Amino acid sequence: MTQEQFTAFRGIHHGYRPAAAGQPVVVFANSLGTDLRVWDRVVARLPEGWGILRHDKRGHGLSTALPGQSIETMAADLETLLDHYAISRFAGVGLSVGGLIMQALVQRRPGAMTHLVLADTAAKIGTPDIWNPRIDAVLKDGIASISDMILQRWFAPGYQDTEDFAMWRAMLERTPAQGYADVCAAIRDADYTAALPRITPPTLVIAGAEDCSTPPTLVQATAAQIPGARYVEIANAGHMPCVEQPDVFAGLLIEHLG
Repeated sequence: MTQEQFTAFRGIHHGYRPAAAGQPVVVFANSLGTDLRVWDRVVARLPEGWGILRHDKRGHGLSTALPGQSIETMAADLETLLDHYAISRFAGVGLSVGGLIMQALVQRRPGAMTHLVLADTAAKIGTPDIWNPRIDAVLKDGIASISDMILQRWFAPGYQDTEDFAMWRAMLERTPAQGYADVCAAIRDADYTAALPRITPPTLVIAGAEDCSTPPTLVQATAAQIPGARYVEIANAGHMPCVEQPDVFAGLLIEHLG
């Protein structure tokens, strides 16, 4: 079995394992306030021969922060990794803001993305009235000042009673405040609605049935604008079904990539 190798390149912390002959490479982009470990449970359930590339966004995890963040600069970071490993064909999987990054990447690399999976995301997420107070609160008082609210929106009811819950709180609260705020601003300013009809790879759109951050109605409306997209809701999951229901999520991914 080929293990993932974790390293940094141009300030981007990432894990990579090459694909076996004839197997797909899957490129992951994770959500706001998390690092690449949000995919651990899904990766563990994928075929051993599949290639894997996942990374920490700027200002998250172990990646070096940079000023002037946008969805496009985060997509450019992924392109840097794709070029570094000479990956010319790949399936893109994005969760929340990671879904915005994948929507940008599929436009920047037409023909390179063979399949697309958008999870708990939309072409436009929220408004300035939602994001600006959050940015102000985090920069003034830190993420811990609003972490209860965020975590309630992340998970389905009852998950906070599991042993895992404290781990995700720690991941969120240890995200640098400036890095978190910068990505909030990038989400606030992004709108890929007009680009949805131009998405050509086979697309699977997933929503946690109990997601309060990007409600299923919003996610489904996004799917409806992508030609031929398939929409699936995962029961007993909130904003991160890859964490709460990894068996279901991985099964859908395996089915989608054929």
